[in-house]
Amino acid sequence: MTDITSIDAVQKMLGDQGYICGRDLGTVVFLSLRLGRPLFLEGEAGVGKTEIAKALAAGLNRKLIRLQCYEGLDASSAVYEWNFPAQMVAIRAAEAAGAADSAALTADLFSDKYLIERPLLEAMRPDENGAPILLIDELDRTDAPFEAFLLEALSDFQVTIPEMGTIKAPEPPIVILTSNRTREVHDALKRRCLYHWVDYPGFDREMDILNARAPEAAENLSREVVAFVQQLRTEDLFKKPGVAETIDWAKCLLALDVITLSPEVIADTLGAILKYQDDIAKLHGSEAKRILDQARASLEPA
Repeated sequence: MTDITSIDAVQKMLGDQGYICGRDLGTVVFLSLRLGRPLFLEGEAGVGKTEIAKALAAGLNRKLIRLQCYEGLDASSAVYEWNFPAQMVAIRAAEAAGAADSAALTADLFSDKYLIERPLLEAMRPDENGAPILLIDELDRTDAPFEAFLLEALSDFQVTIPEMGTIKAPEPPIVILTSNRTREVHDALKRRCLYHWVDYPGFDREMDILNARAPEAAENLSREVVAFVQQLRTEDLFKKPGVAETIDWAKCLLALDVITLSPEVIADTLGAILKYQDDIAKLHGSEAKRILDQARASLEPA
């Protein structure tokens, strides 16, 4: 990270990977890298929290290790497990061969040969390119016991395997945690991290993002797409479209050779930006035209 000496350098590095961020986000990413502190990102789904980790990994040429959280995730599933089928084969082979040294067999069974590394353990291992990026994605899907385990793991950057002992990272991984805020994450874990709320971007930044991710889109179409999505976010929807949906929608329109938006085109492609039937139903009929008219009006010079 010798080239990352300023906030501007962070923004440029992320921008080179197609991730356009403001100075506030660039600042907290820079401080996370400089101070070696985990970065906790909250925000609505689809605003680009996960993409930050991907862009960092690409920009720093580091390995990206992703721990996708889910309800019921426990420490053992996140750290390691033993390859039981292979161990059973080894035991039967030893019995068939008449092996009598049980201590040697036990030592062999609980060695690296049969160890399946899960993301947290993998992130503790040395890497020739430097410490990896550890993405702990959608932490809000887990429960309090797993948070408590993470609190210890992120404090010492080490994990314990009863059969092998404690494994400590020679260089702490670069840790990014994300949450869609479906529930509150405990303050004790947040205090271990630098925090940033990733919000929906304004018009200009969303245009920059779309130009970076779908450069083949014509300027006029891109402006209409972004203005429509920005207007759509002001509506009473169950799930507002994120930046990811803006990009997906633009690519769908390009695939259909659409030059400009129309109520008919919007109705045909709503599944790219809205993911709930109730939300889609609200835009049938004259609603799509109303929002499109408002979006176009916002593009007109004052």
